[in-house]
Amino acid sequence: MEVLEGGVAVITFDLPGEPVNKFTAEVIAEFVTLLDRFDADRSIRAAVVISGKPDGFIAGADIDAFLAFRDAKDAERASASGHAMMARIADGRVPVVVAIHGACMGGGLELSLACHYRIATDAPKTVLALPEVQLGLIPGAGGTQRLPKVVGLQVALDMILTGKNVRAKKAYASGLVDELVHPSILRELAVRRARELADGRLERRERKHGAKELLLDDNPIGRAVVFRQAREMTQKKSKGNYPALFAAIDAVQASFGDTREGFATEARLFGEMSQTEVCRQCIFLFYATTALKKDAGAGSAAPLPVDRLGVLGSGFMGAGIAAVSAMQGLPVRFKDVKAEAVAKGIGAVRDVLKDRLTKRQITRQQFDDQLSLVSGTVDYTGFGRTPLVIEAVFEELSVKHTVLRDVERVLPAGAIVASNTSTIPISAIATASRDASRVVGMHFFSPVHKMPLLEVIRTAQTAPEVTATAVAYGKKVGKTVIVVNDAPGFYVNRILVPYLNEAARLLTEGVAIDAIDRAMVAFGYPVGPITLMDEVGLDIGAKVVGVMQAAFGERMAAPAALELVTKDGRLGRKSKKGFYLYDEAGKKGEVDESIYALLPGRTRTELPREQIQQRCALLMVNEAVRTLEEGIIQQPRDGDIGAVFGIGFPPFRGGPFRYIDTVGAATIVAQLRALDAVHPGRFTPAARLVEMAASGARFYPATGKPV
Repeated sequence: MEVLEGGVAVITFDLPGEPVNKFTAEVIAEFVTLLDRFDADRSIRAAVVISGKPDGFIAGADIDAFLAFRDAKDAERASASGHAMMARIADGRVPVVVAIHGACMGGGLELSLACHYRIATDAPKTVLALPEVQLGLIPGAGGTQRLPKVVGLQVALDMILTGKNVRAKKAYASGLVDELVHPSILRELAVRRARELADGRLERRERKHGAKELLLDDNPIGRAVVFRQAREMTQKKSKGNYPALFAAIDAVQASFGDTREGFATEARLFGEMSQTEVCRQCIFLFYATTALKKDAGAGSAAPLPVDRLGVLGSGFMGAGIAAVSAMQGLPVRFKDVKAEAVAKGIGAVRDVLKDRLTKRQITRQQFDDQLSLVSGTVDYTGFGRTPLVIEAVFEELSVKHTVLRDVERVLPAGAIVASNTSTIPISAIATASRDASRVVGMHFFSPVHKMPLLEVIRTAQTAPEVTATAVAYGKKVGKTVIVVNDAPGFYVNRILVPYLNEAARLLTEGVAIDAIDRAMVAFGYPVGPITLMDEVGLDIGAKVVGVMQAAFGERMAAPAALELVTKDGRLGRKSKKGFYLYDEAGKKGEVDESIYALLPGRTRTELPREQIQQRCALLMVNEAVRTLEEGIIQQPRDGDIGAVFGIGFPPFRGGPFRYIDTVGAATIVAQLRALDAVHPGRFTPAARLVEMAASGARFYPATGKPV
């Protein structure tokens, strides 16, 4: 803390040895000491809180502290302690201005809400959020109590229930911040505003209470309607699997009553949520993704510089790869066989960027700049200086061999060629290369600009710096990256195929399409397996299953009846004809009842929901363990992240390996053996699972940091 002339104390938050600021026990104790100085030193008339980090304000609480809570009461006391500190700021003698540049998250925003004036920079990196629900928690330092008073009930509920980032301009529009400035004058202006507060000369913007606010925020009947709708929508979206969402609504509702009781309710609910299984799994995913960000994927090998990108194939996947690259300022050169295809690919990139512009995620200038980075050709011109090329052509080995040979004739020495294949072994593709050490797999997921996972596949020949380069590129374009060893289907599709095949077998046994989908959505998947088949495309699914069956035999075979479905012209949503009905815009409707005539199980059979869930989910879980046994994934962490971020394994269950630890290996093995007795050969437990059931072993430690 530095006390300037005029009695303004500038508190600079700069946590030593850490890339971001966060509230640790030591930081909180030091902050309280500064507040004591405010009380003792009457010459201090106002204060400014600012970050010493170049591109971040406060990231929130130290997540390690959450692991130390012994029980709900312990967490409740920690929340109450946070309330006491924030109250000393909000109700203290000294007015406090907060100067925000960069990410202001969780406890950082709760601190800001307790301050008397909030200034934020208009920089793209400045975002504000209360992301606690993403950890299975609720805000615990007053966020549910103060935010509704600042931005209104509906905006507050949206921020708290989604945990999404709010950019600076939107924060200013909602009243979350009082003023926007350029980063270069943030400190100077904050000090000036602090002096004006001390002198009583600063007039703050008042949040307008129009007809909408009078009807909802200021009216008990209106508020009751908002809270009822919030609970109904939350139940619909979450299927009741995330208790923190409902706890957050309860805490916000309590903010409209007695102030002391409201804060007590937040503390109590924070404590209760901290002890849920959902919270434990969400915190695991936080640690796992954080660890992956630090993992180069190739030991000590350094990535090669990539200043431009070549993309072979301008279809849906190629266009998506080009779009996310252009978003990060990387020049992209398309190559396709026809000029019309190239133009269509550039148009698809434009559509992705236009959507970001429409949502005000980028400015018109950024839109123009990013789109200008994408160009195309039909003859490999412009590829002579390209260090990295990603191939996204038709899923046929002979086609991939042809384009690999062609592009290598024009690429510079040492250039890397990556294949976006979803199942074909990279080693098989690399046989056509002049240098197999420069070939790697980069399996993106559709749609590329929305799906967070990138699966980097290395062969025995892939050079370490090639793997490191693929991983670094993936992180640059905002992906969560796992590195897996080469094998048919790699990791994600390897565990997905048995899951989808089992859903198809249930269909042939007479279980209704919507019954299967409802069961797996209730288990926690974002969509049901039959809907997913329609989304992927039944023709593409058949190709993937063909590769897997050739590699693993009948264990990976799909029911023969699916061939009858594709022969009937039912390719899924893209053909507007599949298991479900689709309108002209491709929007899904009801089940197409006529499809049952193509299936052997024409008489509807009812199975308990739990049996449907076990048959589908356990095959995925069991296959995940096999990939670990075979060394396709290096550790359970990668398998859990791949399943959650790649195919929507329920996040609140943590991933296949976390799910085994939670349920218990012995229980999983018993369930598999019971199913295998009825369906011989498909549910044989993986050898490692059997060993773990006998020894009581786990994939993760029972206490402490999960990764």
